[in-house]
Order: sequence, then C-alpha cells, then structure tokens
Amino acid sequence: MKLVIASDIHGSAYYCGKLMEVVEREKPDKLVLLGDLLYHGPRNDLPREYSPKRVIPMLSAYQDIILAVRGNCEAEVDQMVLPFPCMADAEQLLVDNRLFYFTHGHHESPEYLSKLPEGSVFLSGHTHIKMDEVRNGIRCLNPGSVSIPKDGSHSCMVYDNGEFSVVLLEDTHGM
Repeated sequence: MKLVIASDIHGSAYYCGKLMEVVEREKPDKLVLLGDLLYHGPRNDLPREYSPKRVIPMLSAYQDIILAVRGNCEAEVDQMVLPFPCMADAEQLLVDNRLFYFTHGHHESPEYLSKLPEGSVFLSGHTHIKMDEVRNGIRCLNPGSVSIPKDGSHSCMVYDNGEFSVVLLEDTHGM
C-alpha cells in the first residue's frame, strides 16, 4: 500500500496545491491527513495564500482515498464543508502487516505508545517539525507541516514498499 501523509495545511491554498502535485505524481492508495486542514489557528500567522475556500475543493477531489483525523484547529463547521470524515481523534490501518496509528498529536501522551504492539507505526503532526525515531519498539514519525513549518521546510511524507521518505514542498521562486 502506498500512502501520502500530510499534516498542518492550515488553509494555505498555495501549499495545498504543492501537496496535490505530490498526490498526482505518487498516486497513493490513501492520502492521510493528520489534522489542521482549513484554519490557521490563533497562534499562527496567516500562511501563504490563506484561503480555506480554495483548499476545500482541492481536498474534496480526493475524498475517496482520504483518511483524516481531527487537529486542534478543526471545528464542527469544517466537517460541514468537507465531504470526508475529519473529526476522529485517531484512525488505524493495517499496512504491510503492521499497525499504523494516525493522530494529530495534541492529545496523545508518551505513555500512549506503550498501548501499541511492538513494531507499530505512530504518525502524528501538530509540532510542525519532522521526526523519525523509534521509541520502545514503535516507529514514531511526523511529516512536518505543509504550510507553517517550524523546522524550515514545507513537507509531507510518502510510504511506499515498506519505506518512508520526506518530500519537500519548497517554493523555488521565492515568496
């Protein structure tokens, strides 16, 4: 199974468009969205080309393959305008005989990992910082942020043939 995994779009039509280019190129079985899709949140500056109304149809075009979880910036109104479920705190998939657990990350504590079977994959967003590390036999990954990275590069992640890779969504033409 091939996955494109992204988090923290925060209503940026520009960077959502960059993500859609990755989806078109990779043709994943699932597009996993780890929350904070439409709203930028009160602590964040407006992302480039902030336009949730433009992001809605971009994401909606892939509604049949989207698996989405709720971020701390999601609200009931977001579910009213998106044609795919986006309000679950967490989702799970069995991928290549391993449990993949998806959450935004704002509610999960480190103790939660002890509840997952060894060899599982824990994917979360929220921090806007890319991560790939193993904790107590659980692979923990964060794809970083599509639109408001705190580690300097706009990104998402691709899972294919048992391997994870970070895909940068950098703007080569400047802002």
